[in-house]
Amino acid sequence: MAAAASAVTMARSDEWNREMNGIMNYSGRRVVVMGLGHFGGGIAVTRWLVEQGAQVTITDSKSAADLAESLSRLDGLPVRQRLGGHDPADLDGCELLVVSPAVPKDKSEFVREAVRRGIPLSSEMNLFIERCPAKRVVGITGSAGKSTTTAMIGSILTTASEAGALPRVWLGGNIGHSLLGDLQTMSSEDLVVLELSSFQLEDLGALRWSPPIAVITNIQPNHLDRHGTLEAYADAKMNLVRYQSADGVVFVHEGEDEVARRVTAVGAGARLRRVTFPQEFASHLRLPGRHNRDNAAAAIAVARALGVADELIKRGIEAFTGLPHRLEFVAERDGVRYYNDSKSTTPESTRIALEAFDEPVVMLVGGYDKKIPLDGISRQLAARAKLTICYGQTGPAFHREITAAGGRAERADSFEDAVAKARAAAVPGDVVVLSPACASYDMFSNYEERGALFRQYVQAG
Repeated sequence: MAAAASAVTMARSDEWNREMNGIMNYSGRRVVVMGLGHFGGGIAVTRWLVEQGAQVTITDSKSAADLAESLSRLDGLPVRQRLGGHDPADLDGCELLVVSPAVPKDKSEFVREAVRRGIPLSSEMNLFIERCPAKRVVGITGSAGKSTTTAMIGSILTTASEAGALPRVWLGGNIGHSLLGDLQTMSSEDLVVLELSSFQLEDLGALRWSPPIAVITNIQPNHLDRHGTLEAYADAKMNLVRYQSADGVVFVHEGEDEVARRVTAVGAGARLRRVTFPQEFASHLRLPGRHNRDNAAAAIAVARALGVADELIKRGIEAFTGLPHRLEFVAERDGVRYYNDSKSTTPESTRIALEAFDEPVVMLVGGYDKKIPLDGISRQLAARAKLTICYGQTGPAFHREITAAGGRAERADSFEDAVAKARAAAVPGDVVVLSPACASYDMFSNYEERGALFRQYVQAG
């Protein structure tokens, strides 16, 4: 199934919802949720569908043992579980298939069978956007920095809300919280802040919807194993602005000329606003690195666009101390500082981490191969890192590229060995940074598990 076919199928789902379910009455309808996962979207949409009266079946390629924690959050719900694979028989009588954004629909025989049967598709985010009452929505995407930018915007706007300057603020999306369960308490005057991934935006294209306020942090090669090409990946990102109305606005960092070109190409150039970090906010930002000044620049621009006074913006920035797994300070051991940047799953985000420090850096890189070129980041590691420890599926390629570029690199036999080698090589005044440039799936369930294990090894040393 090509991307275009996927979009048509999603559109049929939207039409089905409008014509058959305009008052959100799922009572008695059979719905299959494909992909329960670990991050909350599948769990939240399952709970919400049950609350609407749907007869829900969840199916996942992972076993019940692998999904034990997620399944525990569904205890007591009348949900049918079909785990360890996807059986086409589970589509019998199905009236809607809700697909996790992590599922590559064009490669899934289960999804293709649903399409052949005429079963409409939807997603957790599409269901939310169809029903979201808030008129003011801020959407954030990008290859790197989108989670921190989203959280920083949330911190500023929540500070303003608590001061009585804004209505209630809701934060969700790819950052890890589904807002479906909050729909009943939202109002049209509220503010919604959403981090949106390329997978979510690919699905949202069927709704022909874009948020009135958008931020695109950057676009670099990512998820090419899923999207196939940089053009396809970037095109999915552009759904964030493709359908904006004339009074919308798009914030892009100064210097991101390629992003600006793409925004203009989809017709949103007239709404484009370039942003830079206002120096009067410098003393209020607690996070290291130029990239965090860029993140703050976008957050400040959004807050100002919503009418928030600078004094409240400064308070919101001061209150934000960063996110777990994103250049998170772990500990200082024997004069060496350790940082967990496990959320770094692209070469661009690793470059940003590398440039965040003036001190000598020992980097840990490697992981699942997403078919992204590693030669560029390898040259940068060769030039700037004191030493790079290479592990995982991409470890051999990193080691080869870095040493060929004249840099220092070592291979590690395991993740524990990688941390041990980094500890042995670092001296007082150095920093050790886990910033893998790759996904975690070769060795871990997710980047959070990888980061947690890094913390454990460091704090045990």
